[in-house]
Order: sequence, then structure tokens, then C-alpha cells
Amino acid sequence: MSDIEGPTLRRRRLGAELKRCREAAGLTQQDVSRHFEWHSAKVTRIETARVAVTPRDVRDLLTLYNVRDQSYREALVELARQSRERTWWTDYRDIMRPGNFVGLEAAASAMRTWEPVLVPGLLQTPAYMRSLMRSGRPTDPEEHIDRRINLRLTRQGRLTSERPLELSAFMDEAALHHVIGGAEVMAEQLRHLIEVAKLPNVFLQILPFTAGGHPFLSGPAALLEFRETTHLDVVYMEGLAGDLYEEQPDMVDWYRQEFERLSAMALDHRTTIKMIESLLVA
Repeated sequence: MSDIEGPTLRRRRLGAELKRCREAAGLTQQDVSRHFEWHSAKVTRIETARVAVTPRDVRDLLTLYNVRDQSYREALVELARQSRERTWWTDYRDIMRPGNFVGLEAAASAMRTWEPVLVPGLLQTPAYMRSLMRSGRPTDPEEHIDRRINLRLTRQGRLTSERPLELSAFMDEAALHHVIGGAEVMAEQLRHLIEVAKLPNVFLQILPFTAGGHPFLSGPAALLEFRETTHLDVVYMEGLAGDLYEEQPDMVDWYRQEFERLSAMALDHRTTIKMIESLLVA
């Protein structure tokens, strides 16, 4: 187990292992739920890491699955303990979207993200954030806006941490022309994009208006990749009707290929910077 894994990734690893053990035992999720007299959805939530499972439940599940390897049993029990630890984002759960995207992002080694209208959150300036949040939440008290900004700024710390996130950020050209917060705020934001794009782990590409259609036209999307556990890679898609997490390996691979195609359609990193610079002198 890697020391740098957070509780979110540990929970997903544990869920995947418990699912593998259940299937090896020839049991369905319904069989397990009936055996323990659990709610029918509990096993699904455990295996998909939607809930934290207790060490006691892990022992009971492994016994039901006839898993006798004592070292393996103890490893999974310890994984259950560590997956329930508090994290820096625990205090922000009341303002986070369902699904714990922040926890996945904190554990990921790389992320490819697409934004059709706005600058990606990890690349936003505080003034850009504040204007965006104020327009979307006009009745929120200022302290609530401050907490949302603090959360996003803390997330941005991954770009310059000891284990920096490898970020490939794709933006539609519209994001550069959609003025958020007025001319001064937008100019500061464009300058920030140029600066942050100098980081060796940040790769920025603009999709020009002339690029044509692609599968991500429906809204923002992100592919989170985990170097040591690639089978846990996940695609996140944000929508007004709710967020979607795609974890099936074949579908994740399909989205990975589409991100590669998006990269081929977009301006390269250097040309992207030149486009941003041209808007500052226009």
C-alpha cells in the first residue's frame, strides 16, 4: 500500500478487492445482503466506494467469502481502518458536490479535464472564482463564498506539491472570450494561465471555434488516472441534472481515446499560449 494514497483511493481499492472476493465465491450482491439482512444497496455502495466499510464488516464479508489467507484478510481490514481517516477536505463536505470528486483528485497521479465555457477550476484566480461563485450563488453570505474559494485554492496546491498532479487541461476557445468579473479580472486570469502553463506538469490546450464536433460538447468532463492502480481510473462528468462517474474499464478506455482525439483537434501548448497572449494585447 502506498503511503501517499488518501482514504478515497483506499476505499476504492478495498471495494474492488471485496467485489473480486465475492465473485470468486460465486455470490451475488443480493445473496450477501440477504445473508447479513442488510439494505439491498449496501453491498453495491461498499463495492463502489460510496460508503466507508467498517473493519468488522470486512472480516464478516471475508469469512462469508471463505477467504482464509490471514495476511490478506488483515491487509484488507487495515485498508478499511485507513479508509475511514479524516482528511483535509472533511471540513468542506457541506459545500462539496456528491461523489467526492475532491478526494479522487487528491489521490490521482494525473488528470485530463475539459471545460467548454469556463477556465478549469485548478487554473482559476481568486478574483475569477469569486465573481463566478457570486453570479451563481447571489444570496450566499460572503463567508460561504470565502470557504468555497479556500477549498479550490487548497485543491490547486496539488499542482506545486511534492507529488504534483500531472494536469492536461483542455478549454474551448469560448472560455477565453467569456468575460467573468470584468476586463481587469479577466486580464489577470489570462496572465495567470500563461504563468501556470510554465509548470512542467501542466499542459494547456485550447480547442478553437473551427475544430468542429466532439463527444464532450455536452459539458465538463475529467479523466482521473491513478498510476499504481490503473484499473481504478475514473471519468467524471458534471451536469445540471447530476454528476456521473464512469468506472467500467472499457468505457474509461473509450474516454481516454476521446481525450487523445480532443488533444489532436486542439491547438498545441505553444500555440495556445500565443493565442492567450494575443488577447492581452488586443
